[in-house]
Amino acid sequence: MSLLVTGSIGIDTIETPFGTWRDVIGGSAVYFAFAASYFTPVRLVGVVGDDCPRPLLNVFDGRDVDTRGLEIRRGSRTFRWHGSYMKDMNEAQTVEVSLNVLAERAAKIPAEFLDSKYVFLANTHPTIQRETLAMLHAPKLAVADTMNLWIQTQRPELEKLLAKIDGLVLNDGEARLLTEKKNLVVAAHDILKMGPKFVVIKKGEHGSLMVSQRDIFVLPAFPAQIVVDPTGAGDSFAGGMMGYLATQGNLSSATLKRALAFGTVVASFTVADFSLTALAAASREQIDDRWQEFKSAMSF
Repeated sequence: MSLLVTGSIGIDTIETPFGTWRDVIGGSAVYFAFAASYFTPVRLVGVVGDDCPRPLLNVFDGRDVDTRGLEIRRGSRTFRWHGSYMKDMNEAQTVEVSLNVLAERAAKIPAEFLDSKYVFLANTHPTIQRETLAMLHAPKLAVADTMNLWIQTQRPELEKLLAKIDGLVLNDGEARLLTEKKNLVVAAHDILKMGPKFVVIKKGEHGSLMVSQRDIFVLPAFPAQIVVDPTGAGDSFAGGMMGYLATQGNLSSATLKRALAFGTVVASFTVADFSLTALAAASREQIDDRWQEFKSAMSF
């Protein structure tokens, strides 16, 4: 089933206790699309400047990712992010960020993409997310991500978006900021009142929490032995989750729970090396094997 993602595509510099990588491909839409492509064809919508080195955009070669929605905008510069995990591997400290092209108009959605049934609005300005959603022809499932910047500075626009989507993915700090509730279960129920049918709260090394009107589901993180670079783990998690959902055709409780487990497993590959290195080296067979291992570990 068609899965569309729109969000940031950028050039990252990343510092962790394991080293520093400069000028590597990053961005929410990139990690999401790569992860989701293990499950289903992906339609990518995003924009970079004409300064983006072409080799960085070749990361999707050989992947089932349709990049007709990738715009290379002349006269603009690509989004750049410099993050550090030197103090805490669970939370990036932004050293420097340049929105560049992300501060301009959104990328145009190709006409061939407008019938997408599954949509993920990766982290970007909520007005752009809402306008993008409005262009599509009756998607079956629309899920969005957000961040503290938009919660703090664009709350009215974010609330308009929440009234239009089926699901919201955010981290624990963002959930508390959005609702002003410390208890995450209470925070999740408050978010449901804003519009979404379900909310997924990411808790880093402590796993995730999914709350809907009918379910509360808690899942630990996969017990990864190698964590080199957490960048993109949350987006990979969302990509694995949505990629699996797009193959199922239903949103039953069991399906949502399996989707979270697949997202968790995919993210465990991402963190094992810098940028997309470890995720790109994985296979669907390895993902399925790790999913079975994870499932067995959760049985009691």
